Amino acid sequence: MTRVAGVSAEPASDQLVRLADRRGVATDYWDWQQHHVRVPASTLVAVLDALGIDASDDDAVARAHRDLDDAPWRRTLPPTVVTRAGWTPWVAVHVPHGTGVALHVELEGGGRRRVRQLDHWVEPSEIDGELVGEATFELDADLPLGWHRLVAEVEGRDPQDDPTASATLVVTPQKLELPDTLGERGTGLAAQLYQVRSARSWGIGDLADLREISRWAAADLDADFVLINPLHASDPIAPIEPSPYLPSTRSFVSPLYIAVDEVPELDGADGLTRASVLALAAEGRRLDADDTVDRDAVWRVKSEALELLHRLPRSADRQADLDDLVEARGEALVRWARWCAIAEVHGATWPEWPEELRSPTSPAVEEFALAHADRVDLHLWLQLLADEQLGDTQAAATDAGMGLGILHDLAVGVHPEGADAWALPDVLARGVTVGAPPDQFTQKGQNWSQPPWHPTRLAEAGYGPYRDMVRAILAHAGGIRVDHVIGLFRLWWIPEDQEPSAGTYVRYDHEALVGILALEAHRAGAVLVGEDLGVVEPWVRDHLRERGILGTSIVWFEHDDAGAVIPPADYRELCLATVTTHDLPPTEGFLDLVHVDLRDELGQLTRPVEEERAEEEAAHRLMAAALRAEGVLGADEPLRGARGVRALHAYVARTPSRLLAYALTDLVGDRRPINQPGTHREYPNWSLALTGADGRVLALEDVPRTVAARDVVPRRT
Repeated sequence: MTRVAGVSAEPASDQLVRLADRRGVATDYWDWQQHHVRVPASTLVAVLDALGIDASDDDAVARAHRDLDDAPWRRTLPPTVVTRAGWTPWVAVHVPHGTGVALHVELEGGGRRRVRQLDHWVEPSEIDGELVGEATFELDADLPLGWHRLVAEVEGRDPQDDPTASATLVVTPQKLELPDTLGERGTGLAAQLYQVRSARSWGIGDLADLREISRWAAADLDADFVLINPLHASDPIAPIEPSPYLPSTRSFVSPLYIAVDEVPELDGADGLTRASVLALAAEGRRLDADDTVDRDAVWRVKSEALELLHRLPRSADRQADLDDLVEARGEALVRWARWCAIAEVHGATWPEWPEELRSPTSPAVEEFALAHADRVDLHLWLQLLADEQLGDTQAAATDAGMGLGILHDLAVGVHPEGADAWALPDVLARGVTVGAPPDQFTQKGQNWSQPPWHPTRLAEAGYGPYRDMVRAILAHAGGIRVDHVIGLFRLWWIPEDQEPSAGTYVRYDHEALVGILALEAHRAGAVLVGEDLGVVEPWVRDHLRERGILGTSIVWFEHDDAGAVIPPADYRELCLATVTTHDLPPTEGFLDLVHVDLRDELGQLTRPVEEERAEEEAAHRLMAAALRAEGVLGADEPLRGARGVRALHAYVARTPSRLLAYALTDLVGDRRPINQPGTHREYPNWSLALTGADGRVLALEDVPRTVAARDVVPRRT
């Protein structure tokens, strides 16, 4: 047999293909060069195994089919029902044949409502030697938005004896409306916060810097929002993962972004503590001289200062603040703090911990937390500081006149050996990682080294972990940018130890995931932006538009089916339009093809560099012609330098898109790619400080003057 991308290319049997289809595992797809690819049997078997399905041979496949047939009949209720306001879905209830059953809804916030049973006959089925019947109920169209419970009352059975007799019911909005504060169009700034360091920063841009960026952008750029990189927490010990898209948890904030000089406890500190913190501040500020962000060095000085402040006596009011946060965030916050405390002793790779500590529910974890109560309390307190400073920043942004304020970025997943992977073992799949198939810009594909949500187990958990994560990010936000929003529909699963090209797509219940996202954003009065770039099925964009979720348009990727550049007037209205993104170099560098040179240097190209350069230059010529047709670039002007950047921004400003974002790197003339997809240590991804056109590090205090001099942002009329 032949080999493809390190995987046996043996074709799958018809029954294996049908089994994969039933579980949402793609058995074929079209690659970026429009070649039809049939997924080999070995990939299907590995992915099904990660879903908990044995498909190792024909007998196992046959058993798996029978199990799938019987699974709904073995439950009284489905684990979760997600519907929309105004819909009247049917709910199947399974009970011993001939047994009476009633169904009611326990409403969020109190109250109960009976559910009407329909006269709908379904043939009973024999399951495990017992005849099981199916009763059908119809939910009311006027159920309120929110998180409710479905409860089945089965004749002769105590509900406590049947855990499947109750289910989560989620009623989501038909469409997420844009906030009234936004107006007809919102413009904003896109920035990597860690890059933007001020005179008072400690080697990394922090939440106080974000507050000042927001105020400046509102005043000087008439901005409605600042879109920032994910602030998700990484490990509490070195080496700290630089990628904000590979966090330890997505539910909590990295303490690296805490502005130590604004911690309330500093005001009441004794002289010795204050002097020690000031000395550490001076050491932290010296880190700003480097043109890279050294997170390990930053955390060394910040953590020492924060620990000094944590040791100070805590007032009753301050303790109440912490208690309130712990009560609001619940078990998830406690598990995060415990994970940090254990990681400080045993390292951040939890699969290598003593076996008794590898489960968050283990009695040994409880004992460890009691023995290290002060360290657990420290990590709880750090989240209080981050929460307070995020709240202050969002308030400052809206007080300055922003219609939205801070737009946070939601990463696709988490580190496979991090806190969420430890705390949420029941809802994350094992034996696979998430990534992307080969495409034009990463021709070997991408492996993001992240465990995906397990679709079935997430539903069995009532989508609680997903909801709580979304709520946490929305707590102090005007909106969320969902990185790789296509992951709410399907994700590229790669079997362990295989190349990215050896993966396949796995589908999710997008009605549930998108609906819950819309529900929580509705409650927060926030906007949602989906990063819908790359290979996207057309119906997916239709669904997102229907639900009120904005798409993303990057000027370089906007072409029609014939390959022609789309004119500004034909852009989508319900989207965020911008010239560039963090996976491309800043625009001046992109126009000079620095990304081609870099990928050639790193050995990432799968064709000769001359061919790659020629194709990019052809694309630039097409873009230049489109700019000239719009009158934003002169007939004899080259698409290069600051003038080219201004022309591209003028072009995108002519679109009808409801949101426009201007990358801070473009506004100041930075040229270096902040991230080179497909690399790990070969390039300093996510670690470059902001620089100006001269290549020198640019401090936050110098940004307004630099931006004004370059005059890239078109003014509102």
